Amino acid sequence: MTEEHTALFQLSLQQHALAVETLLNEVLSDRTRSGEIYRPARLMAAMRHGVLNGGKRLRPFLVMESAALLGGDAMAALRVAAALECVHSYSLIHDDLPAMDNDDLRRGQPTVHRKFDEAAAILAGDSLLTYAFELIASDETELPAKARLTLVHELARAAGVGGMTGGQALDLEAETVKPDEQGIIRLQAMKTGALIRFACDAGAIIAGASDSDRQRLAEYGSAIGLAFQLADDLLDVTANAGQLGKAVGKDAAAGKATLVSVHGIEWTRRQLAGLVDQAQELLSPFADKAGLLNAAASFIAEREN
Repeated sequence: MTEEHTALFQLSLQQHALAVETLLNEVLSDRTRSGEIYRPARLMAAMRHGVLNGGKRLRPFLVMESAALLGGDAMAALRVAAALECVHSYSLIHDDLPAMDNDDLRRGQPTVHRKFDEAAAILAGDSLLTYAFELIASDETELPAKARLTLVHELARAAGVGGMTGGQALDLEAETVKPDEQGIIRLQAMKTGALIRFACDAGAIIAGASDSDRQRLAEYGSAIGLAFQLADDLLDVTANAGQLGKAVGKDAAAGKATLVSVHGIEWTRRQLAGLVDQAQELLSPFADKAGLLNAAASFIAEREN
């Protein structure tokens, strides 16, 4: 990326993050909403700690920019982006639990089970997951009913047994039964890639895009999803905890195989460059309109935290 493209991307990423955080702060307040009985204050505090504790908000950015690329409604995209961030945050809360990765830090702050307790963390994750579907299904998300149904269906699929949670299960198994290279790629496409692919597909659904444009955006999401996990694995080897705001070197300590451990750092960097090229080639029909999404692909591969 040129310095100009980098600056524009970073500004846009920050603006989208602020918009998503503002909406989440509003909808996750202690105030009981229509149709609810009561919102327990401690549970709401745990939910807010898990979802409003910083982060790049890359997945929401991808929803909003994919929708903008194809002329989708910005407010509907914002609500779907917030829903996706709820699902992503739930996954991190549960992933940090002692029964899973047993982490004490997330984005430089105590994980939810450390700040509250394990029961609160489990319930906060459960609540964020279910609230995501309420956000999308609500009439306040001003999309045709068929579009909202498609978004609910695709997010459930991406987050479920054939996507993220299935990938988490494979990741836990990998501590004792090491997968081959194709197994690693499948695990990563599920655990990390599925929600990133959904983010890009969601933008096309919001915009009512053609099947070909929807497929193109989804394939772009698959490419950057793999790049994201490769970059994560690379940082786990090359970065420090202060840089990442979480523990590093845990995959090696747990004996987990990654593509970095199989092929090495230089191979990984070449793969990342190839995935950026692949992602940007998929967006070539959109020319300059896809500038921010092209920049996102480069950022994912080159990030330092």
